[in-house]
Amino acid sequence: MNRRARPWLAGALALGFALPAAAAGSGAVGENLLWLAIILMSARLFAPLAARFGFPAVLGELLLGVVLGNLSLLGLHFFDSIAKDPIVAFLAELGVIVLLLQIGLETRLADLVKVGGRAFAVGSVGIVVPFVLGAFLVGPWLLPGQSQNTYLFLGATLAATSVGITGRVFRDLGRLGTPAARIVLGAAVIDDVLGLVILAVVSSLVQAGSVSVGQVSWIIAQAVLFLAGSIWLGRLIAPHSSRWLARLDAGPSMLFAQVLATGLALAWLAHAIGLAPIIGAFAAGLLFEPLFLKDFERPAIVREIEPLLPAGEPGLAERLRPILLKHAGHQHEHMIEPIGYFFVPVFFVLTGMQVDLRTLADPAIVAVALGVTAAAVVGKLAAGFFAGPAGKWIVGWGMVPRGEVGLIFAMVGKQLGVMNEAIFSVIVIMVILTTLVTPPVLMLLLRRAP
Repeated sequence: MNRRARPWLAGALALGFALPAAAAGSGAVGENLLWLAIILMSARLFAPLAARFGFPAVLGELLLGVVLGNLSLLGLHFFDSIAKDPIVAFLAELGVIVLLLQIGLETRLADLVKVGGRAFAVGSVGIVVPFVLGAFLVGPWLLPGQSQNTYLFLGATLAATSVGITGRVFRDLGRLGTPAARIVLGAAVIDDVLGLVILAVVSSLVQAGSVSVGQVSWIIAQAVLFLAGSIWLGRLIAPHSSRWLARLDAGPSMLFAQVLATGLALAWLAHAIGLAPIIGAFAAGLLFEPLFLKDFERPAIVREIEPLLPAGEPGLAERLRPILLKHAGHQHEHMIEPIGYFFVPVFFVLTGMQVDLRTLADPAIVAVALGVTAAAVVGKLAAGFFAGPAGKWIVGWGMVPRGEVGLIFAMVGKQLGVMNEAIFSVIVIMVILTTLVTPPVLMLLLRRAP
């Protein structure tokens, strides 16, 4: 048997034994443990399969989710409950928070500030153009006879951006340090703030029939104060808290706890004021420059190299420390990596499981959805032209995926009664296409870039 086929055979056999066991499982908690085991190993098996075809690992995880979420079409209902399970949904949310914390740790704030102007232009255009296309052009043209509130919500949904998917592609390909990646990350923050404003304004118009300038101003002020305040205050406190904690315990467990706890705390704070938690996690990652964590790295490096040095050279390890620190990489980044291996795939697999392939059964809905998807893509590609020399196509495509953000916007519209099942299905198809098409296109553009 081909050696390359053995892992796939082993995975198929394991899945074959696991599914009947899951069907006979007792208790939601016990089943969740098995679901997570299946998701984790299946994602690890699908990732190299995607890589073998030249696609990023995230696409394999998304497609795995699509397969698992639609097994019911073949009469297999083992995974029907997991897509709506609140425990798994929480772990998936934790996964995208960990991912944005990792991306923030690998992004230097100074580099992000350098592209601030272009990121603001890209983010602003990436909100305004798709919103106008959806609310005033494509919506009335492809979906005639709907209320203006419906068109406004369609525009708001097209304006959304899911940075988790794009960030994962940049990270998998080792391109987070490029100007294009920094512009996309900065623009995604702008997108989240402006998208929140648009969603709040449209929701207020539906519920109350009007919206005040004061409400809009307060939303913007909250977002700006959170982002600027958390980064400014955090960078003042981080060096001192790191030094104090290192005196208590300079080991890796304390460093891990400090970084992860900060990410979770700022994610909670962002959620508390109405922003996406991932923005708080990304801001937390920007707080920890390697310089702030030297008190953790110093003892660990000295302890590791001292036994390797010749006897009779006291203090040599200490003298070599600055050189080693310069080339040792960023310990805090590598420390978060293992937890990401568990939580991050859960998010992408669960995102894929939200895709209902039955929405593709109605040709009329699919035709409208393709038109809406084209507008969604064009609106974000237009934003890429404001990226300057960083790579307009890379930046534009980096803003294309809607992911879970687009679904959340659509769900709000459905709950307010301005979106029927047909329009919701159109949006779901648009989210599917923009989520699945972006990773391979972005990967191709990044590999061609110098």
